[in-house]
Amino acid sequence: MLLKYVFCIIILMIGPIHPLASAQYSNTTEPDCDSRCGTVTIPYPFGIKDPKCYADKWFEIECRSTSTGQTPYLKSPNVEVTSIDPMNSKVWIMNPVFHWNCQNTKDSEPVIDLKGTPFVYSKDDNKFTAIGCNKIAFLQSNGSEVSGCVSLCDRYDDEEVNNNVAFGVDGCVGRFCCETSLPSFLSEFNVTLENVREKNVSDGCSHALIGTEYWYRVPFGSSYEDRSFRDLGVNYVPAVLDWVVLNSSLKRPTEGANCTNVASSQNRPEGWRCECYTGFYGNPYITGSCIAIDGSSDSKTRAKWAIVGVSSSLGSFIILLGIWWLYKVLRKRMIQKRKEKFFKQNGGLLLQQRMSSTEVRVEKVKLFSLNDLEKATDHFNTNRIIGKGGQGTVYKGMLVDGQIIAVKKFKVEGKVEEFVNEFVILSQINHRNVVKLLGCCLEAEIPLLVYEFIPNGNLSKYLHDQSEDLALTWDMRLRIATEIAGALFYLHSVASQPIYHRDIKSTNILLDEKYRAKVADFGTSRIISTEATHLTTVVQGTFGYLDPEYFHTSQFTEKSDVYSFGVVLVELLTGERAISSVRSHEAKSLVSYFNISMEKNCLFDIIDKKVMKEGKKEHIIAVANLANRCLELNGKKRPTMKEVTFELEGIRKLDKKSSVEQNHEEIELAGVEDYQNWTGYSTSNSFPTLGSVSDSEVIPIVTLK
Repeated sequence: MLLKYVFCIIILMIGPIHPLASAQYSNTTEPDCDSRCGTVTIPYPFGIKDPKCYADKWFEIECRSTSTGQTPYLKSPNVEVTSIDPMNSKVWIMNPVFHWNCQNTKDSEPVIDLKGTPFVYSKDDNKFTAIGCNKIAFLQSNGSEVSGCVSLCDRYDDEEVNNNVAFGVDGCVGRFCCETSLPSFLSEFNVTLENVREKNVSDGCSHALIGTEYWYRVPFGSSYEDRSFRDLGVNYVPAVLDWVVLNSSLKRPTEGANCTNVASSQNRPEGWRCECYTGFYGNPYITGSCIAIDGSSDSKTRAKWAIVGVSSSLGSFIILLGIWWLYKVLRKRMIQKRKEKFFKQNGGLLLQQRMSSTEVRVEKVKLFSLNDLEKATDHFNTNRIIGKGGQGTVYKGMLVDGQIIAVKKFKVEGKVEEFVNEFVILSQINHRNVVKLLGCCLEAEIPLLVYEFIPNGNLSKYLHDQSEDLALTWDMRLRIATEIAGALFYLHSVASQPIYHRDIKSTNILLDEKYRAKVADFGTSRIISTEATHLTTVVQGTFGYLDPEYFHTSQFTEKSDVYSFGVVLVELLTGERAISSVRSHEAKSLVSYFNISMEKNCLFDIIDKKVMKEGKKEHIIAVANLANRCLELNGKKRPTMKEVTFELEGIRKLDKKSSVEQNHEEIELAGVEDYQNWTGYSTSNSFPTLGSVSDSEVIPIVTLK
């Protein structure tokens, strides 16, 4: 009985015998199904004609006769297919180009809508590109701007743009054309254009598209050549879609393949994505199609038959035990090598180098095992998700000692710069208003960071989805603003080396159990040498919070963080979103909305009702003036975070003092209602002194323009 048990375990560990595995790989489709349309191979879960040949209606391929021969089309979205890669769950399509004011071409309308389908535009493989002069191109999805870029010219010339836009190896860099990345899970989109210079409006020909990163590279002899837009003369460009197989349609594979569940998002239903294990290749959606590389399948087959022969005699029992022990040793070694591989893949060597250079405080961080974090998060159950962003997904977990943690699972495949960057920066920071890093895990396929758990979510939720259960009071808003400013002051001036956050926004401000602010998400932050005054880099950030000066010069300074903080300060005052399609066209941006209100002397019309009810008018004006200075277009005119912090602390001190005096007056004048009408109070002139304040308590008040 023991012999049978041991033998079964060995067979299960090695896997079932497939002497014809290499032959089976050629069958990437279901039996009796067409495997090609023209020159394109059609692997399962895609298929032609018969429903048994494809997973469900979304994967049905229609083979159409065209001028170039038989051409495959995805029937439901009605898009041309040029290639399918089942190993990476990607499909190449021909995506339409949008045109405006071009000769012999009608203005384009969106024609592809993937909402409700298992397909989304691949964030990693595509770029959003705009071609034209002095245009801001906005990529819209679900009625909101989700990305965009700016193309500039010295002068506008239709002929020059359309005839001489050459794409170099670096792609579009802002002259005549520009490009930027896509958001995650984009399933439908539209494009709008705005003129950069309103006084120099141009109606010249413009184009916009979503395509692969080097869609403009065309074959030329034995290599590739970059062509101008005129030479290409295209209405469609290649783009890449990611896909999953819906739960009800998945035929689970066997040997050599692994399938993981992909959680549903706003634009895509829940489904499965499969891949062959390391060392195997083939179609992971077809049973037995994943085969071992370099002929290792043959040696595995011989080993299996050898075990069968030996186990036929009682004497083979000892041999089997020896094999079992050897398997355990080899498996342990294989697991160790796998961990070492992931350690290197996740930037472990880079971290070791930085640790040795004292850039990382090792005593303050801990290396967690993957097993501990899987137990803590219930194997990263989708019910444990507490946040999603451009860098990854955050899960809530509980360690065996009862400690509640937050685990960030990065969205990277060999690109670990953001993970290493955030780890290095947070390991150096010790501030009560910055989220605390507890440790990391490098032995998983995707790197993991472990933080203290912040229970009350982000500031944006309380500002823009206010409920009667907890509406932020004026005192809370003033305290939160002061705490954020203090954290940025620490990063800019107190830390051992200056740190620029580079993505300050209300969704990156978390609130703890006492509703104290915690600055989070340091994936794009940078450590700056003490001699440097700026950081020159590719523009990154969030529309509505992005410093215009940085946007045009690509030079990020500490004053760029000040600008973003100014936007958050206006959010705290108004309760409005940084970008909103509900407001009028010229006021979509909260900064523009705020500036217009200041210029028209109607600031109080946009202030949040709760702030109006609870705050002193002179204190509200003082904060508004401070925000106005933070939002100066010229960065040199903005205050430093040190100045901002001291000014907010002074306003808080006066606010508390006036509250105490008011309470004292209410006690003395009990029963007498004191009502002061706000009507007629002008923000265009200086207002009276804020009570009797000592010299150390005076706040510099700037009148509104």
